[in-house]
Amino acid sequence: MGRLYKEYVIETLDAEGNVAHVSFKKDPYFNFGYDIVDRIARENPDKLAMVWCNEAGEERFITFREMKEESDRTASYFRSLGIKKGDAVMLILRRHYEFWYCIVALHKIGAIAIPATNQLMTKDIVYRVNAASVKAIVCTSDGQIASLVDEAQKETTTLEIKILVRGKREGWHSYEEGVSQAPPFIPPTGDERPKADEIMLMYFSSGTTGMPKMVAHNHYYALAHIPTAVYWHNVDPDGLHFTVSETGWGKAVWGKLYGQWIAEAAIFTFDFERFNADELLKRVSKYKVTTFCAPPTIYRFLIKEDLSRYDLSSLKYCTTAGEALNPEVFKRFKEQTGIEIKEGFGQTETTMVIGTTTWMEPRPGSMGKPSPQYKVDLVDENGNSVSPGEVGEIVLRIEPERPTGLMIEYYRNPEMTAQAIRDGLYHTGDTAWRDEDGYYYYVGRTDDIIKSSGYRIGPFEVESVIMEHPAVLECAVTGVPDALRGQVVKATIVLARGYQPSDALAKEIQDYVKKNTAPYKYPRIVEFVDELPKTISGKIRRTEIRRRDLERGVNN
Repeated sequence: MGRLYKEYVIETLDAEGNVAHVSFKKDPYFNFGYDIVDRIARENPDKLAMVWCNEAGEERFITFREMKEESDRTASYFRSLGIKKGDAVMLILRRHYEFWYCIVALHKIGAIAIPATNQLMTKDIVYRVNAASVKAIVCTSDGQIASLVDEAQKETTTLEIKILVRGKREGWHSYEEGVSQAPPFIPPTGDERPKADEIMLMYFSSGTTGMPKMVAHNHYYALAHIPTAVYWHNVDPDGLHFTVSETGWGKAVWGKLYGQWIAEAAIFTFDFERFNADELLKRVSKYKVTTFCAPPTIYRFLIKEDLSRYDLSSLKYCTTAGEALNPEVFKRFKEQTGIEIKEGFGQTETTMVIGTTTWMEPRPGSMGKPSPQYKVDLVDENGNSVSPGEVGEIVLRIEPERPTGLMIEYYRNPEMTAQAIRDGLYHTGDTAWRDEDGYYYYVGRTDDIIKSSGYRIGPFEVESVIMEHPAVLECAVTGVPDALRGQVVKATIVLARGYQPSDALAKEIQDYVKKNTAPYKYPRIVEFVDELPKTISGKIRRTEIRRRDLERGVNN
């Protein structure tokens, strides 16, 4: 059980028996739908693929046999509507189990899947449809998103097909009716057969500045998530893996699809509207989740709960990514559960690039070491490697062979692609430093670095100290102009329950930072707010804070 992934990887081990390098066996017609989902369905049809539940108490236990049958029916239905290889299809399906039927179906027919969140507004949909020439949208009936798609269609020319899941609406096809009437599916042949080097998946990267970029991946991208699931998530073929992510985000295929199923592990999906720590913990307990991954924001809320009230005995392994993990969160979660959170780093453009793998001891505040599938380095502004302890940009060395897992391109944007991939390097735009043992520590985006009195200050290192203060729930550190120092550090803080803003509390937090890190890093300006501006994927928009401060004339 759980050895299928071994057929696709070539592992080189170090002297201690740990994976030092990995490459992938590539079939030019590799297809996740046929070679993974259908194969498991054929060889072990009753194996559990997914446990799904929602807030209303509904639940489904979906086997690989059902996943194959339903994805086949869906593929046949899509084809009957005129969706074919190369067509762009947007999926706005929250956490509905139909998302998995649809995305596997699109892989089987060679259409391009574009997952998207139901938090999009009309202008967001218009931009995405026009930028990618989206032909069809498969959409949840929940909320107002379908009506926003209708509004957006008025400003587009390529959107021809609208399919509604779990409901009926004028001008829309009914997914349930269509799938029930679909003829038997016959896999495509000849020129219609998908090739592994063709575009399989695209994401609009939310970013923290500018309009979203279209990140294009080919079919080999699925294989590149084997290290994500096996070396980092440590999924169990007989267990249940839970990654907290809505299907509109890249993290969903990191943790709710490719690597997990190639490793033959079942995935858990909790279809909720709004995050509630108590409800999530109850599901982890009830369904006996064994491995768990969530962004640091989720863990910050979990440690505010009394975790002793929940039976978490099934939980064996926890990971995090999406933003840097504050050491204080690591410490408090371990105190309450005995589990050390293993951090990882990657982007929509990649798979896991840096991570604390199963054979590594975690170091609080560190992302870990480079994944064995990538050649990772830190470089200065001239592209030269930096020494341990020095901050540099995280890059991937892509010569002589481009790594599997790195995007094909920014779709229809050769200029931006050339800016990111140049001189034999892929530039992430993220900065870090590494210690003498090769552990990497996140600093921030290249444009988030604060330059004050000759010092280069990464926002995360200051945020981590501020987060240790019991009054702080969330914070964002930015720089504001200063005539004498160039910039000074500003902390924008959301307070925890039971605390009220005051000058005295601001002074207390400033003094705490002075005592617990280099004094020059302390926030000379402290602002308390009800919430931080974030992207729709939940990342803090420091650029928005800087913009607001500039408009308000905030300075020291």
